[in-house]
Amino acid sequence: MSETMVDDTKGGSAPLPYSADPSEVRDWLQLLKPRVMTLVVFTGLVGLVVAPGHLHPVLAATAILCIAVAAGAAGAINMWYDRDIDAVMRRTQGRPIPSGKIEAGAALGYGIFLSVLSVGIMGLATNWVAAAVLALSIGFYVFVYTMWLKRRTPQNIVIGGAAGAFPPVIGWAAVTGSVTLEPLVLFAIIFFWTPPHFWALSLWAHADYERAGVPMLPVVAGARETRRQILLYTVLLAPIGLAPWLLGFAGPAYAVVAGGLGLGFLYYAMTVWRDPQDATGRSLTNDAPARRTFRFSLLYLALLFAALAVEHLVLR
Repeated sequence: MSETMVDDTKGGSAPLPYSADPSEVRDWLQLLKPRVMTLVVFTGLVGLVVAPGHLHPVLAATAILCIAVAAGAAGAINMWYDRDIDAVMRRTQGRPIPSGKIEAGAALGYGIFLSVLSVGIMGLATNWVAAAVLALSIGFYVFVYTMWLKRRTPQNIVIGGAAGAFPPVIGWAAVTGSVTLEPLVLFAIIFFWTPPHFWALSLWAHADYERAGVPMLPVVAGARETRRQILLYTVLLAPIGLAPWLLGFAGPAYAVVAGGLGLGFLYYAMTVWRDPQDATGRSLTNDAPARRTFRFSLLYLALLFAALAVEHLVLR
């Protein structure tokens, strides 16, 4: 913290009000995992948009803000707990806690405060069903995934993937005050999307996970089994992506987009399955199939949920 001294009217000096260093603000924002938050907020928004009923625009914006803050709060607590392994992984060494920019205890307090704040405001602004699901999502990510599963089992992403699947359920509940089959279908899409998405990442970042002692699937079972599991989950995901249309809460335009995206994801999963490069021990390039599949998986989920929202808003 810096203080600038200026002369006052009596010839002395007085401190100017503290002005936060922009780099310090960025460090606190980085604790919220903003890149991860973007997709979380978007799927929550889609859940809110497609839900039956109406929510005042101000309350809807408040609900989305609460989802964003809650996701960031869970990310901050995750960074606090994982600060030891983040310090030894190349892609996470620059995070605010291992790099010494933010003290661990302060990060934990920050995360807890934002968690309580987001849940409380969600309950007051919308309803307590949405607030309860929001609290469940934070608790699941922190206690089930981060503290229990991540360092103990290669199924960490499979079970822990539920944490990232809650936002459309929260958005739906914010409007309706209930959780029905439709948001659970959206939950299932994200749940089955998560393993191939993260396992594609872990194929080209396996050395980091191995160094940190995190039992990601490529570290424990090898690259070949990981490629097989990516393909298996993608085969399961393709028809689940069509479920909103099959169940009648999405139309033919969505079905066309979902079908095309499902086939595209299957194509990329097949390229990962057929390419043995990640099993050779050589460094993967930006053009490696695993990395391309990871990137497409992000596009898949974003476009799938965008199609659902656009069809609901424009074509219905």
